[in-house]
Amino acid sequence: MTSPVPSRPARRAAARRGRAMLPWGGPGPQAARRAAVRSALAPLLAAHRAAFPAGDPRELCRAYDVAERMHRGQLRKSGAPYVTHPLAVAMILAGLGMDTTTLVAALLHDTVEDTPYTLGEVRADFGEEVAVLVDGVTKLDGERWGERREAETFRKIVLAAAADLRVLVIKLADRLHNLRTLGHVPEHKRRRYATASLELLVPFAERLGIHALKREMDDLAFAHRDPAAHAATAAAMRQALLGADAVFGPALRLLRGSLAEHRLDAEVSVRPRHLYAVHQDHAGDVAGLRPCQAARVLIVVDGGEQDCYVALGAVHAALHPCPGRVRDYIALPKFNLYQALHTRVISPDGDPLDVIIQSRAMRPVAEHGIVAHIRAAGADTAGTVAGRRDLVWLSRLLAWQSDATSAAFLDGLRIDLAGGNIAVFTPAGDVVALPHGATALDFAYALGTETGAHSIGALINGRLAPLSAELRSGYVVEILTDPEGSPTPDWLQVATTAPARVHIQSWLSGRQTEEAAALGRHRLARLLADHDLDLLTAEAHGTSLSIARDLGFTEIDDMYAAIATGSLPLDALLPRFTAS
Repeated sequence: MTSPVPSRPARRAAARRGRAMLPWGGPGPQAARRAAVRSALAPLLAAHRAAFPAGDPRELCRAYDVAERMHRGQLRKSGAPYVTHPLAVAMILAGLGMDTTTLVAALLHDTVEDTPYTLGEVRADFGEEVAVLVDGVTKLDGERWGERREAETFRKIVLAAAADLRVLVIKLADRLHNLRTLGHVPEHKRRRYATASLELLVPFAERLGIHALKREMDDLAFAHRDPAAHAATAAAMRQALLGADAVFGPALRLLRGSLAEHRLDAEVSVRPRHLYAVHQDHAGDVAGLRPCQAARVLIVVDGGEQDCYVALGAVHAALHPCPGRVRDYIALPKFNLYQALHTRVISPDGDPLDVIIQSRAMRPVAEHGIVAHIRAAGADTAGTVAGRRDLVWLSRLLAWQSDATSAAFLDGLRIDLAGGNIAVFTPAGDVVALPHGATALDFAYALGTETGAHSIGALINGRLAPLSAELRSGYVVEILTDPEGSPTPDWLQVATTAPARVHIQSWLSGRQTEEAAALGRHRLARLLADHDLDLLTAEAHGTSLSIARDLGFTEIDDMYAAIATGSLPLDALLPRFTAS
């Protein structure tokens, strides 16, 4: 998204000058420059100070100084100086309350990728922690990686996020600002970028529970991918919300009265839904959208979890509840630790109203997800990742990604992140989060590769079921195994999750290689026998291995498999064995 830039020698010289000015304490000839930097950074420094009153702004000033000098001459597609982008990304992160190190990395996040400023210089100037974050969000070289660049860049981000989740948070803020400014990009590129955002980045925001970013990313990507549908949804929402007071007003009065009768202090408000969620829920058919479909009632209780359940009773005392529409995400939080009580009630006018009940302590996690935990953890970001139940999905992703090719990894990532999650239980009561549509076979592989590979069936809620059985939230599943059991090609028609499919394909590929090696060995043995030579003796003396390595094969079985596939003619081998 940049225009032509000055030559590398000129920018390298600028980097040298920028590094010479890094000390920011005390007077000096660079006072005017420091004043200019502080002026440009004033909004960022104010936002950061709101979250960290005792924070030292000097590191942010130093980082901005380097970023501005290194990106000088580069322009965004909008014509704005390029440095406005890293500054905007840092502002988004400051609004989330992220720490100084994260903001410094955000200011520098494109320098290594787009300027001569090296990762070694980042490390020397700002320390190892900042360098790790900058490296984590730096895209791989397109010339070197070619078509594999996108997949391998995402793989790199995932691996970096496993060590420090702030890498992924910076990437999400970077994508959000790019979506905000995507209008300056040609339409065909906008659609492709928006689609990739909805398939890969938005689901990461949801997995991390950062709904404050997810909602805006959703709507911006929706607007660029399908402008007509976005405009129609926006118009339907505006029209529906015009009647919100008439629909919600009587219900809110009843709810407030009932909460007071139950001696609860609570804030009751109407919360409009975001456009993409409405579009998805109605499959694009938003004509005649009603106020109750465009907004929800949010009740924030001053109290603990028990008070939320009392509030649920108060809601049901005031308005008739819809049977089977209570969702308890307090006793059983969502995979990203979102907690709330959801219910649907009937308004005095007969409209179905969705009500969300949370305590004030639940609100930060509901809006900011893992960011709230990162803020609470302070410097212990590694401890924020380790052993967290809401990050089990990341552990599973790490477990299968190393076995996947670039294409398989990207496809698997899309599948793994698509849609919502269901919560399935083991007989011991452990929760396993799986995507909608997951089968018992997916559950088996979620428990472990060995369990999956040797599974032969399942007990679902105490009843015998095949591995192809589709699971639902709340099911209790026990996997039946057999040491002699193994994957079959049919399993690829049953498994839906990336971990299961990657492991099944890997096992089948290994089995095919073994079968090919056995076939090739048999053909070679028969040929040698026809010439009074014994293959077993050649193997025992190391002759076969020596010939295989002379031909460029690491193992004997690789040579035998090549014989079976026809890529290594037997006629070419016979003289070598005869000579030996």
